[in-house]
Amino acid sequence: MIHRRLEWTEPEKLAAEIREWFGSGSGDVDVSAIADAVAQGGDRAVIELTNRYDATEATIESLEVGLGQAEEALEDLDPGLEAALRTAAENVRLVAEAQLGGDEKKVELPQGQSVIVGEVAVVSAGIYAPGGRATYPSSLIMGCVPARVAGVERLVVVSPPGPDGKIDRTTLAAAAICGVDEIYAMGGAQAIFALARGTESIEPVDVIAGPGNDWVQAAKKAVFGEVGIDSLAGPSDLMIVIGEDTDTGIAALDLCAQAEHGSESPLLAVGPSDSALDGLVAEVDRIAADNPSVKDCRLTCVVAPDANLAIELANSFAPEHLQLMDAESANMADRIRTAGCVFTGPESATAFGDYIAGSNHILPTDGTGKIFGPLSPQTFRRKTARVSLDHAAVCRLAGPLDAVARAEGLPVHGKSATARMDPDRSRNG
Repeated sequence: MIHRRLEWTEPEKLAAEIREWFGSGSGDVDVSAIADAVAQGGDRAVIELTNRYDATEATIESLEVGLGQAEEALEDLDPGLEAALRTAAENVRLVAEAQLGGDEKKVELPQGQSVIVGEVAVVSAGIYAPGGRATYPSSLIMGCVPARVAGVERLVVVSPPGPDGKIDRTTLAAAAICGVDEIYAMGGAQAIFALARGTESIEPVDVIAGPGNDWVQAAKKAVFGEVGIDSLAGPSDLMIVIGEDTDTGIAALDLCAQAEHGSESPLLAVGPSDSALDGLVAEVDRIAADNPSVKDCRLTCVVAPDANLAIELANSFAPEHLQLMDAESANMADRIRTAGCVFTGPESATAFGDYIAGSNHILPTDGTGKIFGPLSPQTFRRKTARVSLDHAAVCRLAGPLDAVARAEGLPVHGKSATARMDPDRSRNG
C-alpha cells in the first residue's frame, strides 16, 4: 500500500490536493469513437467491442442472455449465498419503500384553480452491473430493487461477460431474484450507448443506473439529457475519521476492504495526531502485505486539529463513503452535507452498506456528492403536475396573466387566457 501524509490547510484546498493525487475520475476519457461505433454498427459493434475487451477467451455471437439461464443459475446457487442475496434484496426493498414519498396531493389555490402534484415511474430502466476485477451481484440488487419499488415496468440488466463470454452465474442468480425482464452480456461505454440509443436487438431505456469505471462514467456523461442517470458512480472511495482510542486494526481492515475495488480508489484517513495515524498505517501495511488485492492502493493521511475541522474536510472532500469511527465526530454526523453515505460508530463498517445493511451502495463519487445523492426509487420516478381551472378562476387570473405576457413580448399567451373570459364562448365537453 502506498501512503503519504499531508499537512493541515484550508479544507477546500486540502480536498482538491487529495483528489489531484488520486487523479480525477468520473469519466475523463474519450468515448466518442465507441459512441460512433455503436451508432453505426449496432449489435455487431457492441459484440465486437465486448469480445475485444471482455470475452477475451471466447467469442460471443449474441448479446441477449436468456432469463432461463438466470433461473438455472439460481437453482445451482449455494443455499447460504442465495439466502444472503435474498436478505440483501429484502432489506434494500424495505428501505426503498420507506423512501417513497410521492403520494399524489391536490392543492386548492385562492383563485379557484387546483394543481395536482405527484410523481410517476419511468417506463424503462437499464441497470449496469460491473464486472472485470470482481463481480457485483450486490450492485445488481442495489439498482434493480429500487427500480421495481419505484414502479418501473421494463427492467434491463447489462453486465460485461468474463473471458469465457458468459456473465458470472451469481450475478445471473441475483437477476433472477430481482425478476428482471431482459439481460445482455455487454459492458463498458458500449453498453451505456446501446442502452441509451438502442440497437437492433435492444430497445433504449429511459434511465441508466449503476457504478462503473471511467469509461462507463464518460459514456453516462455523454448520454445524460438523452436519458436520465443516477449519478457518476465510480471509482469507489472511502474517508474515515478516527480518534485516539479507535481500534486501528478494525479501521485498517475497513480501508483495505475498500482498497479491493482497485488502485484508483481514493482512501483518506483523518486522525487527531501523528501517533494515531502511525498506528493505523502500520496496521494497513500489515494487512496489505498478506492480501495482494490491496497492496497497490494508495492512502492519504491527514492530522485534523480537531473533530470540527475533520467534519469540514469531509464536507469539502465529499467522500462516497464516510466512516465516523470516534464518538466525537459521530456525534456531528448531522452536519455532513455531501457524503454519499455516512457510517457512524466503530461497528458501522462500509462493508455492511456495500452488501446487506439495507442502504444503497450506488453512491456519488469523485466529489459529486455535493450535487447527487444515493440511488433510490426517486432515481426512477419523475414529478408530475395537472392543472385545472374553472371559469371563475379564468376570470381572476387571465388579466394578470395577460399583463405579464405582454411585458415579456408574448401577447398571444395573454390572448390564450383572456379569450376564455367570454361566458358565451362555445365550449366543448
